[in-house]
Amino acid sequence: MARRSGDCMRCLVIFAVVSALVVCGPALYWRFNKGFVGSTRKSSVCPPCVCDCPPPVSLLEIAPGLANLTVTDCGGDDPELKQEMEKQFVDLLTEELKLQEAVADEHSRHMNVTLLEAKRVASQYQKEAEKCNAATEICESARERAEALLIKERKITALWEKRARQSGWEGE
Repeated sequence: MARRSGDCMRCLVIFAVVSALVVCGPALYWRFNKGFVGSTRKSSVCPPCVCDCPPPVSLLEIAPGLANLTVTDCGGDDPELKQEMEKQFVDLLTEELKLQEAVADEHSRHMNVTLLEAKRVASQYQKEAEKCNAATEICESARERAEALLIKERKITALWEKRARQSGWEGE
């Protein structure tokens, strides 16, 4: 568990560093690029911009009633919320990891139950298939015996018919 926590923390740190580079990287690139270009070319200095922009609109002008709203001790009377807010970040991560582990264990247990059920059903189908194969073999051997008896009966019938013709029988 300690190893997982260490790996998770390492992943979070790497993720934070990469995120910071992705967010700040382009700005730093242009800043350094502009600084280097400005130092090599002194003639590319821009004159100051002249702006005739209106003053920014304040929040009070947009929503006058919003200034009267004050949020004092939001959820301060809720002991569960207070307890949750006092937890340290590491405790919250640990709790999240425990929850994920519990979900993974439940998923694993469900998969094992499903696998055992599948094995049981497969075994049942295998037994039924073996019964079917045995019945097919019995039927096939009975068919072969009946075919052999039929051939033997045809030979005997042909022999009796031949004797009857020799004795003068003319047949149908």
